[in-house]
Amino acid sequence: MARGLTPSQTVGPFYWSTLVASYRADLAPPGVAGERLELAVSLHDAEGAAVPDGVIEIWQANAHGRYNHPDDRRNLPLDAGFEGFGRASTDPTGVARFATVRPGRVPWPKGGLQAAHVNVSVFARGLLNRLATRLYFDGDPVLADDPVLTLVVPERRATLIAKRDDAGAWRLPIHLGGPRETVFFDV
Repeated sequence: MARGLTPSQTVGPFYWSTLVASYRADLAPPGVAGERLELAVSLHDAEGAAVPDGVIEIWQANAHGRYNHPDDRRNLPLDAGFEGFGRASTDPTGVARFATVRPGRVPWPKGGLQAAHVNVSVFARGLLNRLATRLYFDGDPVLADDPVLTLVVPERRATLIAKRDDAGAWRLPIHLGGPRETVFFDV
């Protein structure tokens, strides 16, 4: 099978079809508890153009608010088949899609609970390291109390909040730079 090289990149070249080659990841097979939802994460460069060769990874708690990770020892249910991790490449229009469930609230180390969120990592040409950000859900009544979101200046918080489209998918545009640049975290 012939495999084409991706465009020249800071790190690479990569054989794109062997890395991801999937524009969608399904995190929630049948039987997983919770509200099923579709996430559509679009990736844009500093000028607003779509990035068709990026990779988006997500990591989230299940609907009960528990991560599928050995360090999460809370007495909350784990769902068989729900890993909480997904990876998808962006399609020619710059969109990566995920089928998952709405995550439950997880504790903040200093006390209290965080708003429901999905941790997002971005990989794209020109980046030596991943960019880390979050996806929150528009209309969540506890957004104003989320300890991470409150660290972001109010006029930039909207870059982290997904909105529901007419088809019911939750959409979050991620901008790598420019006037609409997404808030990224130093982790």
